[in-house]
Amino acid sequence: MSEQPRRSGPPKQAKPHRRPKKDPVRILAFEVLRAVDERDAYANLVLPPLLRKARQDENFQARDAALATELVYGTLRRQGTYDAIIAACIDRPLREVDPPVLDVLSLGAHQLLGTRIPPHAAVSASVELARVVLGDGRAKFVNAVLRKIAAQDLDAWVAQVAPPYEDDAEDHLAVVHSHPRWVVSALWDSLGGGRAGIEDLLEADNERPEVTLVARPGRSTPQELLAAVGEESALPGRWSPYAVRLAEGGEPGALEAVREGRAGVQDEGSQLVAIALANVPVEGRDARWLDGCAGPGGKAALLGALAAERGAFLLASEKQPHRARLVERALAGNPGPYQVITADGTRPPWQPGSFDRVLMDVPCTGLGALRRRPEARWRRRPEDLDGFSPLQRALLREALSAVRVGGVVGYATCSPHLAETRVVVEDVLKGRGGQEPVAAELVDARPYLPGVPALGDGPDIQLWPHLHGTDAMYLALLRRTA
Repeated sequence: MSEQPRRSGPPKQAKPHRRPKKDPVRILAFEVLRAVDERDAYANLVLPPLLRKARQDENFQARDAALATELVYGTLRRQGTYDAIIAACIDRPLREVDPPVLDVLSLGAHQLLGTRIPPHAAVSASVELARVVLGDGRAKFVNAVLRKIAAQDLDAWVAQVAPPYEDDAEDHLAVVHSHPRWVVSALWDSLGGGRAGIEDLLEADNERPEVTLVARPGRSTPQELLAAVGEESALPGRWSPYAVRLAEGGEPGALEAVREGRAGVQDEGSQLVAIALANVPVEGRDARWLDGCAGPGGKAALLGALAAERGAFLLASEKQPHRARLVERALAGNPGPYQVITADGTRPPWQPGSFDRVLMDVPCTGLGALRRRPEARWRRRPEDLDGFSPLQRALLREALSAVRVGGVVGYATCSPHLAETRVVVEDVLKGRGGQEPVAAELVDARPYLPGVPALGDGPDIQLWPHLHGTDAMYLALLRRTA
């Protein structure tokens, strides 16, 4: 008869099942990342309504909203770096990890490596989030991976996963600064110079941009906005005479001037494009202005206000009906004459030579606004340039047709990519691609932005986040000669 094993005490009881604790801040951040991944949504459009809904709960505080915002944007900005680190901590290709799991891991990695949240709290909160949105089984995987990540700080991880700069400069910068390699290459080509400049630019792309207001001339003033916000919470713009910069956490919608449309939210670079076009002299008539790609309406509203000061009429044209409605809203109450129409700028309803000034802010890859839309860097592909190229050239040609002889066209993009900026202008002027050359000449734009430094050799202008604190707006001014 075999001997029965001795027991040292009563039999162990199974642990009672514990329901995961729901964290509204991290669940909200996860929902935004899923919308970005599943629906190609933009975080700056998805996050605000979710925050408004969350604020209906009195327990959801301002600090919760700030944390949710940091988790969303910090994770998206550093996604490339975190992907490389996560890949080093798992035994399968990253593409085989389910996207929702990867989102939870990325949120956890950002808390561990990009915030001051204590490591044990970052891991614990992320595992709880995984239990809520993924289930217990995958939560164990999340726990194991994040514990590996927590073993080193960001600098140590980057030194491990990024190739040496000397071996592959572009790939090194791509991993360290979390940009796709092709974007690093394109930005470097446009910027020129050595390592310091491109590193400064890529770092600026990963910083949270200031919220900048524009006081629309004749309707409000920067002084009014500064007084309404308070000197401790706002500063004058760096370069635009109409700009006011809000301190972190400022809420534009709380300002009466913004609610009434007398002021708006507008990056200072965007303001400078409209200001330069308005400043360049034209001989003779200056009565009819055109914004040929007017949506969503920020530049149109500033142009309309500047035109009104001179008694000029503004026609704002936008192809997409929903964006045309945004333009109407932005221009509502403009003190001077204006009209908003829905029209295709490549097949315009206006007669050639009808306008004295034309702004054509063309659709583009948006690589100049990666601070505001960090997900765009992962969504765009090099082949997207081929899709925009014919449209950009067609819109510039029609803009030059729409302006009278002696009038001026402003060609603008929110992209510094040479294929969307200087190359487009040169191709249209020289008639490349089987088109007739256009009778126009480049105007040196630099004198029309007085006080703005580092504008290069001209005649066109490229603004930069790291040099000007603006989006990377491009502007070429062209005067029609025949």
